[in-house]
Amino acid sequence: MLPVIALVGRPNVGKSTLFNAMTRSRDALVADMPGVTRDRHYGVCRTGTRPFVVVDTGGLTEVEEGIDALTAQQVRFAIEEANVLVFVVDARDGLLPQDRTILAELRRSGKPIIAAVNKTDGLDLQNAMAEFAVFGIANTLPLAAAHNRGTEDLVAATERLLPPEVEEVVDPGEAGSIRVAIVGRPNAGKSTLINRLLGEDRLIVSSVAGTTRDPIRVPLERDGKRYTLIDTAGVRRKARVEEAVEKFSVIKTLQSMAAAQVVVVMVDARENLADQDLTLIGHAVDEGRALVIAVNKWDGMEAYDREQCQRALERRLQFVDWAKTVFISALHGSGLRELMRAVVHAHHAATKELSSSELTKTLELAYEGYQPPLVRGHVPKLRFAHPGGTNPPTIVIHGSRTKHIAPAYRRYLENFFRKRYKLEGTPVRISFRDGENPFAGKKNMLTDSQKRKRQRMIREMKKRN
Repeated sequence: MLPVIALVGRPNVGKSTLFNAMTRSRDALVADMPGVTRDRHYGVCRTGTRPFVVVDTGGLTEVEEGIDALTAQQVRFAIEEANVLVFVVDARDGLLPQDRTILAELRRSGKPIIAAVNKTDGLDLQNAMAEFAVFGIANTLPLAAAHNRGTEDLVAATERLLPPEVEEVVDPGEAGSIRVAIVGRPNAGKSTLINRLLGEDRLIVSSVAGTTRDPIRVPLERDGKRYTLIDTAGVRRKARVEEAVEKFSVIKTLQSMAAAQVVVVMVDARENLADQDLTLIGHAVDEGRALVIAVNKWDGMEAYDREQCQRALERRLQFVDWAKTVFISALHGSGLRELMRAVVHAHHAATKELSSSELTKTLELAYEGYQPPLVRGHVPKLRFAHPGGTNPPTIVIHGSRTKHIAPAYRRYLENFFRKRYKLEGTPVRISFRDGENPFAGKKNMLTDSQKRKRQRMIREMKKRN
């Protein structure tokens, strides 16, 4: 396994910016306000001579209640699992009493510590570093993470403190795993679901809506299959989104949906299906992702309420009737086995390989069963089909006059192929290609005998007239 370093410090000292600089990514959400990061965020630094895992953590505060207490718990989990601790401080704020308190806690862990003095750009470097010399830490380095200055020295200093390399089984990361994005409105139970699947408090769970801000990727192995679960921020209606941080969280949620292979849309059964849920489902369909509807908080509902909820779902989800709907309780764990089975089935359907000969035979059967409507007195011809890709399954159909085929006939073909190959849980895309006219743009040149014959025909027609 790769060694682990944890970035620890007060809120708004630049830990997420440093995380992005070290991992050469933009995975961590960065904003000029404290308390943006809450959960542990993992990435891999490969800029040095050996790779290692970097953990971005939330800021430690003196308040030990509510969200701050849950964030501090996640930070302490990161400290416990880390091999090296990087203590990030702010050169512009100077040395604060809170920094001393955090450093004392880090020293109690017994782990090697590096002091990273961030935001030194534009300051007198000697004066800025002198203030933090009282820490007595040999590895005290200046940084300007926003401009990627000093990160190479930090990586080199970190590598010197890492344990010696041991030949172990290398973690394959996300290769070969099913990427599953958990999306929904705020407080729908997304983090609770992932914690229940993992069997540990990996993510912060709170009754306060909007607790999760960064998309957090968590590996999971269950029933012999490997998954990468992506916890995302709750998405509200656009009119209610005011803070810039929440806007970026929504953008990252949509990016996570595009990067996933299966999207699980969580719906609160006690609030019924809202328009925002339908919007998220529409985004998943537009991205061509396999889809599973998870109706959460199903436990404890009265029989009448359950019946009304089921009727509303059947009525409003007709446009994705191919998606599996599973009723679960993320808090108590009921229905999770059926949920993961639906995820595996949807992923299998989305990545199914189809051959050209099979698709062409199926197209012939569909064409014989129901021909497309006439186009200017002519029936469009569908000659052959071949696969155009997976996730989602794309079928390319070649023929004539296909540009004028009605949307209803396209849906007929989608349903026919889906039923034929059991492509449940995934959208099916049909792409038509018109055959080119081989004689287009060519002038018909007559031979000498054809010209003489043409002249004789013209003379005969004149005589008759």
